[in-house]
Amino acid sequence: MNKIIFTEEFCQPENLHPFTLTRQIQDIRVGILTIREKWEKMLGLVSYDKKEDDYKDLGRSVNIEDVVGTGDCFMIHGNVLPAARLVKAIRKLKNGECIATPGGNNIAFRFSRKEISDKYKIKVDRAVVFSGEIKTIRYPWDIFQLNDWAIRQDFALLTGKRKSQAIPRSNKVVNPSGVFIEKGAKAEHSILNASTGPVYIGKNAEIMEGCIIRGPFAMGENACLKMGTKIYGATTLGPGCVGGGEIKNSVLFGYSNKAHDGYLGDAVIGEWCNMGAGTSNSNLKNNASEVKVWTPGGELSAGTKCGVMMGDYSRTAINTSINTGTVIGVCCNVFGSGLTPRFIPNFSWGSEGVTRYTFEKAIPDIEDWKRLKGREISDDEKSILKYIFDKF
Repeated sequence: MNKIIFTEEFCQPENLHPFTLTRQIQDIRVGILTIREKWEKMLGLVSYDKKEDDYKDLGRSVNIEDVVGTGDCFMIHGNVLPAARLVKAIRKLKNGECIATPGGNNIAFRFSRKEISDKYKIKVDRAVVFSGEIKTIRYPWDIFQLNDWAIRQDFALLTGKRKSQAIPRSNKVVNPSGVFIEKGAKAEHSILNASTGPVYIGKNAEIMEGCIIRGPFAMGENACLKMGTKIYGATTLGPGCVGGGEIKNSVLFGYSNKAHDGYLGDAVIGEWCNMGAGTSNSNLKNNASEVKVWTPGGELSAGTKCGVMMGDYSRTAINTSINTGTVIGVCCNVFGSGLTPRFIPNFSWGSEGVTRYTFEKAIPDIEDWKRLKGREISDDEKSILKYIFDKF
């Protein structure tokens, strides 16, 4: 059986802090789907993760020679986003060949058992240079900057040759052909404007009355928009998310809440986060200059617009004011007066990072939040969080 093996090697996952602390790059959501889900659908194959000998080597992680079997494997860099031309080129590869960029970076390989020299090495006989555009996720702000393109790609992938559920007549709709409603979804008495990009409403999702939506916009399964929400594209609410207030060009990975009034713009929110009522982020400096964002390698420019990058399991108190280009780590409880610092370390209690959230308190709090959505924390999650608490 043929399969996909993702690798983070040479992708510098540390630059995608805080999101790659708790997941592989390929499990980042951009557009409607995660990177993994896009590749699996476009190639029609199951996927695994190449063991990287770190704390994220869990159930799906494999040594290459153990999983290749009698079929062929495509090994793909986890930060590469698939597009039709690139997928076509990868399908044409023969065993022992790889796709290379004009700059000489190898990003995808095809091989069988005979090309494996040991558990870490694959013999490559020929590099095929791909001259088309290749989109990659290198830094957190790439996620919202590429979200417009990614929603359009995923919309075509998911809805091609399928028929949308009927759009309820109580809505005002612009460009109905750009709106797709999955089975069980609800949308009443709202404005759906797909003239600027598609609007995708996932299975059993709900748009409450009075919402104003301008595409591109995507809602995952069981997501919800509260009454009167204002959405500017390109915005994604992942599965189980709740949106409210004003949201623009932002990605919420899954099971997170921005349910009340307040502004979220040019932002990325991880899983199991909650933004208290009135929380707002700044996405533009008062002098309209470049926004510098903290990364493990030093501050880098994210362009002129960048809001907040919030790691998994983090929360803000009511009326929290988040500074331009702020990075909030994993499992933080953010509160305090005035603007937040632009970097808040993992497991911070408060916004100054001086007091630490104890691990013994953090885990029961996460369990309580997950219980609200009918979920439980797994042993793998606890293991990853303990490693982050001890090492980062």
